[in-house]
Amino acid sequence: MQQLLPFLLAPWLLTAAHANPFETTLQNGLRIIVKEDHRAPTAVQMVWYRVGSIDEVDGASGVAHVLEHMMFKGTPSVGPGEFNKRVAAAGGKDNAFTSRDYTAYFQQVPKEKLADVMQLEADRMRHLNVDAREFAQEIKVVMEERRMRTDDAPEAKLFEQMNAVAFQAHPYRRPVIGWMSDLEQMSAADARAWYDTWYVPNNAYVVISGDVEHAEVFALAEQYYGSLEGRDLPRRKSQIEPQQEGERRITVKAPAELPVLIMGYKAPVLRDVEKESEPYALEMLASVLDGHDAARFNKKLVREDKVALEIGIEYEATARGPGMFYFSGTPSEGHTVADLEAAIRAEIARVQKDGIGEAELKRALAQLVASQVYKLDSMFGQAMEIGQTESAGIPYQQIERMLDKLQKVTAAEVQAVARKYFTDDRLTVGSLDPQPLASKPRRAAVATRH
Repeated sequence: MQQLLPFLLAPWLLTAAHANPFETTLQNGLRIIVKEDHRAPTAVQMVWYRVGSIDEVDGASGVAHVLEHMMFKGTPSVGPGEFNKRVAAAGGKDNAFTSRDYTAYFQQVPKEKLADVMQLEADRMRHLNVDAREFAQEIKVVMEERRMRTDDAPEAKLFEQMNAVAFQAHPYRRPVIGWMSDLEQMSAADARAWYDTWYVPNNAYVVISGDVEHAEVFALAEQYYGSLEGRDLPRRKSQIEPQQEGERRITVKAPAELPVLIMGYKAPVLRDVEKESEPYALEMLASVLDGHDAARFNKKLVREDKVALEIGIEYEATARGPGMFYFSGTPSEGHTVADLEAAIRAEIARVQKDGIGEAELKRALAQLVASQVYKLDSMFGQAMEIGQTESAGIPYQQIERMLDKLQKVTAAEVQAVARKYFTDDRLTVGSLDPQPLASKPRRAAVATRH
């Protein structure tokens, strides 16, 4: 394992792209993080707000995402829809995304236009118009987005309803896009209250990467963001998911061509980079099982046994809330979801009983390190990495330390986490029971751009 790393890492980690970032904090509490990378004459600005669907309450699900849409509806100095037009006119691109843990906005522009987009973001950080007529139009767009991406998407519907069963108290049980009944009752006042509560400089951080000088960026940040007033934030109460005490199951019936299986095991996420080791071992296990074409699942379940048409694993080692290790797949023709579940359980049991080989560990490590390096090769990727790490409460300065800890995972640690966390008491199983497809035409795709 150790012999692989210098070969993989040295050519990348010694470049200027990994030699910084720089950081300052304005008097209003807004942090500015600058990652200089002078390989191309462009710049990326990302504004991250520490607020996502995890901060919503029952009856108001989806408001974080709705407000993200409203952020493009203008300020007293920038008209509705004008934000996108100005970025495009500058030769750039922009968009936004809302997750369980955060809401973020980005622009990628020629470096000489960075000041322009910093001014635009600063303007809407505290001066947004939440107009009732604009809201009435935009909430319809969001509801249509929900219909297309969840209600008419059987896999997404299964995932949503499975999470609603797996989590009983924690806000992760609610979908980011919101329940339709909550969207139908949401008002412009709800969106305004959300904005007034959470969109303040001391609840945000700005990440800028690209062909910039950090001292110049700090000066621009002071010029545009420095006059915005901070405000005390509401106390965030701890929301603890009760310990699961037995296997849970849900079956969802929906028009679909094929059945789908999702198995989710409650698993830990990283809180302390130095003290904890299990999330690294779980990441490695995911790579051993599903990290490349020769990984166990593809080799055994898809190509040899042909029990799965496709199969995958999803595990996020960092998050504000509790973690989940997901297996999902579609049984191949002639097999059922029960067959696929049995096959996945057999592979889990094989790891629990026999562990993994050193060669498997090396291949998985090489894949993980390579994916991390390639991810950081773009300016957008660098800003994303910093922003997402910070959103989980982990300082970006520890990113390389996390990679270092990942490299030290042993086969014994992988076997240990498989034994500890893949038990029925932690498991929720969701299955999609496909129903006949309606003859009505499919919905047109909803544009993702605001």
